[in-house]
Amino acid sequence: MQASDFCNHPVRSKTIARMARNILFVLLGVLLLCGCSSFNRAWQQAGTQPASTNSVTGRWEGRWLSDANGHNGALRCIVSEREDGLYDARFRATYMKVLKFGYTVPLSVVESNGVWQFTGQEDLGSMAGGMYHYEGHASPTEFRSTYRSESDHGVFEMTRPMTGK
Repeated sequence: MQASDFCNHPVRSKTIARMARNILFVLLGVLLLCGCSSFNRAWQQAGTQPASTNSVTGRWEGRWLSDANGHNGALRCIVSEREDGLYDARFRATYMKVLKFGYTVPLSVVESNGVWQFTGQEDLGSMAGGMYHYEGHASPTEFRSTYRSESDHGVFEMTRPMTGK
């Protein structure tokens, strides 16, 4: 038996493929948990501050709903102001009650009479639908945004959670 026959043996090649798949799932799980724990730490930290009444910044919590296919789930967001005057909206969405997906959208925000109008866009990758466009408004207590991409469109509706929650 030659060394090249070791991997070409049907039983061994299936075992190697299964081991490679399991290692990939473990690595993917670790990456997902790291992102989740990073968001959760930021969420808890932001919760130690009182909700802003004169800015869109801070924590938001609610739901997302796809008008294209009816999919929906829980949604959390932390909005922070950047040095360049834009805002980062860091979203954490739940899909099918167990899958979590996080991403950050830079927002252009304009305030008028206590209401913040915003727009933004972010490429979430081809697996998630490509370029998404966001447009909405927020008051001190409510955040509402529409989103649209080539393959999906819907709404985000959130309110301020209680401090510490």
